[in-house]
Amino acid sequence: MKVVLFCGGLGLRIRDAENIPKPLVQIGYRPVLWHVMKYYAHYGHKDFILCLGYGADAIKKYFLNYSECASNDFILSAGGKRVELFNSDIHDWRITFADTGINANIGQRLKAVEPYLDGEKEFLASYSDGLTDLALPEQVEHFRQEGKVASFLCVRPNLSYHVVSLEQGSSIVSGVHAIDNGSVRINGGYFIFKKAIFDYIGEREELVIEPFQRLMQERQLVGYAYDGFWAGMDTFKDKQQLESLWESGSAPWQVWKTNGNGSAGVKPAAPVPVAEIFDRRNSEVNRFTGSAKPVHN
Repeated sequence: MKVVLFCGGLGLRIRDAENIPKPLVQIGYRPVLWHVMKYYAHYGHKDFILCLGYGADAIKKYFLNYSECASNDFILSAGGKRVELFNSDIHDWRITFADTGINANIGQRLKAVEPYLDGEKEFLASYSDGLTDLALPEQVEHFRQEGKVASFLCVRPNLSYHVVSLEQGSSIVSGVHAIDNGSVRINGGYFIFKKAIFDYIGEREELVIEPFQRLMQERQLVGYAYDGFWAGMDTFKDKQQLESLWESGSAPWQVWKTNGNGSAGVKPAAPVPVAEIFDRRNSEVNRFTGSAKPVHN
């Protein structure tokens, strides 16, 4: 299935730390957007549509100048003239870059890329700042069994707040409990849609407001409850926490390293010359830029 990623928000709560588009805020060697894409690619979904807005040029340049060497083991020889990679991240990815407007909401961004989903019966979608170790095939199977128009991940909020209950008509507290005890769930941002979702989205409507209300009225919206790892990167504090997990070597969302079950992945037996990986990408870059100059990083 194709994967639609919403990458156009302003990210004001985290831009105090880094004045770059939020999807490009790095965790380790790579931006959070890459981590989300790598998650989907692990499960075989490598055809991406990026809904761009603020900082669109920076996101385009990042991938046009992508360096495989930053996050993969490699051999350098011949005085730096030959590079052989043991792994490759994106050589088999297909990425559509769609300008969906600076001030568009999520519903508008999704409507804007409808032409790029022509012929698709169902597709995946996500925000570009949420990370999880969810076994994606299980959510997809649940979606298909339910036979509804839309599904989204429902997770416990990773917050330290407490929910307070008051007696009706009184200021007496009748209950206090942690917000993440399971009684409260939030939208985790991992969606699965049938193409019919576009019939529910009106002009300038936010996806999870009016369209979701229509879906609920027709009993066409299902939630997939998940109690495993999920974390959103909204603030600098969130970034620091995710960075700490990455530095510890046990980042739960890196299912491509653990095969999604805690066991280490297996590297290819032999390195591949970097030129072989980039030759196919060069033809695409040249068509986009009108340049005949190879892009080997």
